[in-house]
Amino acid sequence: MQTKLTLRLDEELIEQAKSYAGRMGKSVSQIVADYFRVLAAEKGGGDLPSAPITESLHGLLKGVGVDEEVYRRHLEEKHR
Repeated sequence: MQTKLTLRLDEELIEQAKSYAGRMGKSVSQIVADYFRVLAAEKGGGDLPSAPITESLHGLLKGVGVDEEVYRRHLEEKHR
């Protein structure tokens, strides 16, 4: 069940929050709820929620033979 919450904030902060939410394609309420979830996870020692892009990449390289040495060589080649 969702319940309304009233916050008293500086007008400039509210405008910044609205601008940020718009850029992220979310409402200010969604941004605040996401932040509260992160705080609750930190306090409870639970897993922090991942960003959607992170979730989409999770397990992408599972079963692929890439290890630390392969990555090191890749970086050395890249930065020559």
